[in-house]
Amino acid sequence: MSNKEYRPTLAQLRTFVTVAEKRHFGTAATKLGISQPSLSQALVALEKGLGIQLIERSTRKVIITSAGEELLPYAKATLDAADAFLSHSRGTVGTLTGPLNIGIIPTAAPYILTELLAAGQNQYPDLEPRFIEGQTTELIQMLRDGNIDVALIAIPSDAQGLVDMPLYVEDFAVVVPANHELAGRDDLTLDDLHKLELLLLDDGHCLRDQVLDLCRLADINPSEASSTLTRATSLTTIMRLVAGGLGATLVPETALNPELEGLGLSTSRFSDAVTAQREMGLVYRSSSTRAGEFTQLGELITQAFERSRASETAS
Repeated sequence: MSNKEYRPTLAQLRTFVTVAEKRHFGTAATKLGISQPSLSQALVALEKGLGIQLIERSTRKVIITSAGEELLPYAKATLDAADAFLSHSRGTVGTLTGPLNIGIIPTAAPYILTELLAAGQNQYPDLEPRFIEGQTTELIQMLRDGNIDVALIAIPSDAQGLVDMPLYVEDFAVVVPANHELAGRDDLTLDDLHKLELLLLDDGHCLRDQVLDLCRLADINPSEASSTLTRATSLTTIMRLVAGGLGATLVPETALNPELEGLGLSTSRFSDAVTAQREMGLVYRSSSTRAGEFTQLGELITQAFERSRASETAS
């Protein structure tokens, strides 16, 4: 039976959330910087106070009970609210300051981070950004688990419990060898994709999915859109393969200058009638109270994108 006078501490809630995320007592204790017995005591005190079993313990695994699953989002929201309270007390609500864990996909990180860091240091000198690069599905899970605060990905995320904040739209360019028949054109159609042996990123990259969607619009069978014998996890590798004559690829415009340098490749653009682009945005938990700060971060990211695009256009 629960104690009606009982009020859980933030430390107890954080223990519950961390155990639920890690599904392992030792790993959770390490993350929290406490001993495993202390972690177990905090969880037992929480369960005793609530009169509810939140976690099933066994020698092999940790299982969240149905009650624990139901209460977990509220525990996370409470911790988010506590963080917001601390921000209020420091007079920093709505202002980017202190630690901020930012996820970012690999096809964006190398091309805007330099500009983003420079702008952040200039406009928000007290901000302490911590960047985590990862694929979209990985970043979304990290958001849900509370391991990052916000993520820059291609949207829509279509993820329950998360909020999408649109930032900018980025066009795709076709990269081909300099002697290719499509080299240098600015009027490509979807039919022209049939003339390309596309090299794509490996499974799990959202850029791969976006290009495959474009192939479907062109009535190209996704299974035939790229060689099954060639697998790459970075645009840098893909570009070297194109330079070696193994095919062609599509890349976001901010990646052109950094990735094309010294390779002797050519770019081509689609006509205005073709929509070949991705929309980038920030994604964060709907329970977060830091939307004002994320709006400011979004403005910084958009500025970084515009400067990177201007640099690409100038060259």
